Amino acid sequence: MGLTVGLTSAGVITVLAGGVGAARMLAGLRLVVEPPAITAIVNVGDDTTLHGLHISPDLDTCTYTLAGAINPETGWGLVGETWNAMAALERYGGLTWFRLGDKDLATHLYRTHRLGEGAPLSQITAEITAAWDLGVRLIPATDDRLSTTVTLTDGSTISFQDYFVRLQHGVPITGVAFDGAADARPAPGVLEALAEAETIVIAPSNPIVSIGPLLAVPGLREAIAARRARTVAVSPIIGGAALKGPADRMLRELGHDVSVVGVAKLYAPLAAALVIDEVDAGLADEVAAAGIRPVVAPTVMSTPERAAALGRTVLECLS
Repeated sequence: MGLTVGLTSAGVITVLAGGVGAARMLAGLRLVVEPPAITAIVNVGDDTTLHGLHISPDLDTCTYTLAGAINPETGWGLVGETWNAMAALERYGGLTWFRLGDKDLATHLYRTHRLGEGAPLSQITAEITAAWDLGVRLIPATDDRLSTTVTLTDGSTISFQDYFVRLQHGVPITGVAFDGAADARPAPGVLEALAEAETIVIAPSNPIVSIGPLLAVPGLREAIAARRARTVAVSPIIGGAALKGPADRMLRELGHDVSVVGVAKLYAPLAAALVIDEVDAGLADEVAAAGIRPVVAPTVMSTPERAAALGRTVLECLS
């Protein structure tokens, strides 16, 4: 597992997770808490099917990061990748804008095969994480179909991966929706993980398209709100911008304040505290006025030690 920074007893921790920020948050928490105490409920609104394969980007990013196998140059995929399959596909004129490395393909092949056998995504995820010996438990928010779609300014609707990868999230949007959410059910263990947690953490993920799909699954928002006193969020917005990805632009284009105050307004019904970066300390009073207690701390997880320090801050701010 690598570096350990003074393991502490913090009870059961449940993290709402999606993408790179959540993966780093989980890695930091694992340095200060025994891994079996940590459960992550992971976004699957980003899931897509390409080349007949079921791809779960957020589940895989969390898995590879916790395994110490994430590609450090891209923040996704596996370290030491080769691209022979993509090169061969390009020769045929096939779809290659969504890059899948040769080693990464094995994960998608296995997941798709098991889905074809009738296994639910939550069971398959448990099998994959066990193979990587993560210690941390990852659960998809739902085993049912859930698909994030994005509406562009011309009125057209596209899949999230078309927006995020093919178009490099470089086009303005007017709306986001979660197809299938109304009929989705929480995956086995999701509601129990929320009910039993000593601390619930909303990771520094995109509030719109990483945390939003989780909250759209019937029962999840209510379960988190019921545990508001034990829930802490970490702002993904620092100094009015996202460190990575389109969270800041999406917030602006959808009419939200692009600051920790905007994040506070979104999370106040769900969390008792919001961890904001030191650069936003001057906005602490406005965060408090939005109905959530600000906790000022360094939030940029540029090293494992800093991720661990943030993890400790998160766990201590509700004590």
